[in-house]
Amino acid sequence: MPEEMSIFPRIALKPEVHDYLRNVFINKEVLAAVSQGEAEQRFQRLLSCLSHPPALTCVRVSTHLASLEEIQHRLGEELKQQQKCDSQSEDISVTILPHPRIPDVLLLPVIGPRPVVQLSSEVIVGAQCGSAVLRGAHVFAPGILATPKFMKTGDAVSVFSDLEGKCTRGNKDFKGKRVFVGNGVAEMDRSNIFCSDEPVKGVGIRMVEPLYQSPSFDGVLPSLAFLQNLPSVVVGHVLGPRPGERILDMCAAPGGKTCHIAALMGGQGEVVALDKIRGKVERIRQNAKALHLDCIKAHCFNSIEAVCTDQAQDTEGPPFPPQSFDRVLLDAPCSGLGQRPSMACTWNLKEICSYQPLQRKLFHTAVRLLKRGGVLVYSTCTVTLAENEEQVAWALNTFPCLTLQPQEPHIGAEGMLGAGLSPEQLRLLQRFSPELGWSAAEARGEDDSPTEQPESPTPLAHRANKDTIGFFIAKFLKS
Repeated sequence: MPEEMSIFPRIALKPEVHDYLRNVFINKEVLAAVSQGEAEQRFQRLLSCLSHPPALTCVRVSTHLASLEEIQHRLGEELKQQQKCDSQSEDISVTILPHPRIPDVLLLPVIGPRPVVQLSSEVIVGAQCGSAVLRGAHVFAPGILATPKFMKTGDAVSVFSDLEGKCTRGNKDFKGKRVFVGNGVAEMDRSNIFCSDEPVKGVGIRMVEPLYQSPSFDGVLPSLAFLQNLPSVVVGHVLGPRPGERILDMCAAPGGKTCHIAALMGGQGEVVALDKIRGKVERIRQNAKALHLDCIKAHCFNSIEAVCTDQAQDTEGPPFPPQSFDRVLLDAPCSGLGQRPSMACTWNLKEICSYQPLQRKLFHTAVRLLKRGGVLVYSTCTVTLAENEEQVAWALNTFPCLTLQPQEPHIGAEGMLGAGLSPEQLRLLQRFSPELGWSAAEARGEDDSPTEQPESPTPLAHRANKDTIGFFIAKFLKS
């Protein structure tokens, strides 16, 4: 597929990482099922779609505090008001539809790419900031790397994302590789952004003509509506928490899944959230308080060491005795190669491959802490075999007490060939593979698609289920 078919270039990877990923998607098991050309085409589609944003914005809503219909109505009113307040932006009607199979999800189509004319004044932002802009965010001051020499508040500027991470902060005329993400208006002078003694906070550039149009959710219904990738919401439902249970979220930050689990339990029971970083744990506590979820107990602790041998250990906090939990979520640290949009990955192969041993250490702890008859859900936001299907094969071989279980809802694809798993086992896995439902023509906005005034939620949801981040879910039962 020629590079020019896409709006953005394919994700930039180090050659060794590119070759490693190619071997993942063109392995012997895959080639026994499909042709070399078909496997190669899938891999090239993956590289292209990773640099583009998903076609829909997924919003998880707090149905333990209000009904889906009420939140849908209030969200629509808030976003309409947001448009009225932003006199610079175009008047674009916002479509909000419920997901037909997931009862706490609303879907908002992303309009784009749009015909935005680039301006002469350029602002360069970091890659992470650029990705956020493509998903509806304004540019916050810490993300700004370079501006025109005499930029003042009110100046119209074009915003570009630094592709290779080579732009130094404070640059006045960056000439490196960059991609256009839209136009905005400066909310600060250059001198305030770069010359202040204190770290600068707040919006630096307010986006008024983004290449991809999606509402900004900054301050919108903070206790009722949360931006969360669709597969991340699916994880909570697959775990299947029930009121009164004791559940462990082993790698909880930033806490979205923790709060979702507690909400699904109606706040009845206990959700223990662990993370190694104290600041992130405090954020989880704040979110839980704002959502009136008193059943969440967050602790700053290394989950690998979360099991103790002393049955008399105080179980209020970690470490815990074996078989302390009815359900365990291991949303494991991973290489993150399924995140979208991502223009570039600067990691080397050693860094990419460093996660499998860590995940296995966490898995050992998870199995020990899970009660017999309990459920363990393992998930990642990456696309490698080593961190996904190979981990499942290893777990089934290492822990005879574990068996794979059906997932509900199962709206993604099945597991990928290459780890020696049987067809029956692969069907029990859930891999969200955006390359299977993605086309460069749709990314250019050339196809007829449900992103403009969809007649019903069905085609919209079908696309939402396919055009996601790359994600993996496995569900186990401990006998």
